[in-house]
Parts: sequence; structure tokens; C-alpha cells
Amino acid sequence: MTASPRTWRGARPVEGPVVATADDIPQLNEVFAEAFTERYRKDGMTGVRVPPLNPSIWRYAIEDAGDGALCWRDERGRIAAFNMVHHSGTEGWMGPLCVRPDSQGAGLGKIIVQGGMRWLRQQSVKVIGLETMPRTMDNIGFYSNLGFVPGHLTVTLTLDAALGERAPELLSRLSYLEKEAAISACRDLTMRVMPGYDFTRELELTDRLTLGDTILMGPLDAPTGFAVCHTAPLVEGRTRDELRVLKLVLARRSSLPQLLGSLADLARRTGTRRVAIRLQGDYPDAYRTLVALGARVRWTDLRMSAYGWNEVAPVEGMVLSNWEI
Repeated sequence: MTASPRTWRGARPVEGPVVATADDIPQLNEVFAEAFTERYRKDGMTGVRVPPLNPSIWRYAIEDAGDGALCWRDERGRIAAFNMVHHSGTEGWMGPLCVRPDSQGAGLGKIIVQGGMRWLRQQSVKVIGLETMPRTMDNIGFYSNLGFVPGHLTVTLTLDAALGERAPELLSRLSYLEKEAAISACRDLTMRVMPGYDFTRELELTDRLTLGDTILMGPLDAPTGFAVCHTAPLVEGRTRDELRVLKLVLARRSSLPQLLGSLADLARRTGTRRVAIRLQGDYPDAYRTLVALGARVRWTDLRMSAYGWNEVAPVEGMVLSNWEI
């Protein structure tokens, strides 16, 4: 699709979407930092300056999105907007996405969201979602006008790193053949707990790009749970301070304290100060468990889904899926 001055009155010519590559990371970082800094300014936080992301995190986001790493370029070939669109089996979500400040206000935001939704529908997903800051009324209204409805909050909680009784089983320590078998077994577990979901790509990318690790619970050939987590700094130039959980699957919710203990242990062994878990509001008992263990609330995001394309929590077990990188 190509947007032209005829698309919106007074707008500069914008071409896209085209698929972003690793060569685009500097421009993506520039647009990201400028757009989100401007968003905070509009929200009254004039002193906040959003820093560039770690290029390794961008590489993960681009490779995870694949053909869904969509960007739009201006008449000079510079990135004017982007939407990183992901799907893990039938789960689809968008993020990060933004429009360069000097290209805002002319309809480009609507085009990149609709472009992402169209791409996801072509992947035969059953969920189309995103997350936004709950205090930002402009964003909520914008997405609502495009057919999105609010769901639960996602609450980011942190637990202090602490050594456990024994080191957790890690994907990175397995041989090649053992890794293949363990990843396949994790896929089978995910499909049983949440039919249609598949986090294989996230496990493989995290391992290949050495961004973190995957904790495995139970027998390698039939795990009862796993958690994909990153220890690489999120912000460019920062030290390692958080172990971030991206995906977490449990056959039984009662196993959560055990997996949390393994995550705290891995954080300690990898030199990070704490574990950050983005907990969807579908799991109030898990929230109480985390608070009882001393977790601190750090941040909230509003989960929004296209109407009729919302996620449904499993009847048994637990799936946490981070809709941010």
C-alpha cells in the first residue's frame, strides 16, 4: 500500500508498508525515541526523555515479526512510521508502533494500525491486540475509533533476585538435539494449555541471539512449565538490571511459586538485580501470589483487543504473553 498526498489532505507522500531489516535499526531507534518522548510531553511529563533501545532488542523484534516488521518511508526514504506486528500461532499483537512527530496528525497512525490488523488477519490469527498507557486518553480513544476495546490491565511487578536450593534447568545448557526436543515439548505444552498458541520462535530467537534463556520445569521430554526471559539490557548503553519474562506457560497454576523461585535464582546467577513479570489481569490469584512473595508494582499498561479478536484465559494452567519487546 502506498499513501500519497491524496490520501490525507496536506500530508507528505509516504510509501509503504515495506519490511524493516536490521539495517533500519538506527532509524527505528530515532523515530521510537522521538515519538515516545513527545507522547510523554503531551501527557505532561516534560522532563522525560525516552532513550534508544538496545540494538539487540530491535534485532529480536524484527526477526520475531518477520514479514510483519512494517515501516513506512517519506519522500526522502526516511522512516516516518513503523508497526512491529507479531504472531505466535493464533495469537497476534502489535508493538512497538509509532509515527514520527513531524508526520503525526495527518492519518498515518490509522494507516499503520489498519495495515497491521490486515497482516494479522492474513496469518489466520484469533487474537489481535496491543498495549497502551492507561493514562493516555488520546491513545485509548484513537484505538477505540479503530475498533479496539479495553481489556484487563497488565501490571508489571518485580521480585528481587535470590539464590534457590538448586540451579534451574536451562535451555542454553542442553545439547543441540536436546534443545530441539525440549523446544518441541514446550510447543506441545503450550498447545495443550492454550490451543493454537506457539512460542517456538521466541524460544529459538532468545537462544540464538543470546538475549537470555528459557527455564524448563519438569522432565525435558514432557515439561510442566517454562519461561522465556531476557537479561540483555532493554536500553542502549545501560547495565543489566532486570530479567524480563516474555512468555510463561504452566500446566498448573499452583506451580507458579516454584517457577518464580527459579526465575529469581536465574536473575541472581546472571548478575541481574530483579525479575520483571508483566502479569495480565486475567490471573488475580497469581497477582496475590506475587504480592505475598514481596513483589513490587512498577508499571501498568492497558491491554486492548480488536472487537471479536480478544484473548481468553485458559480454563486450566496459565499463559503469560508479553505484548511488548
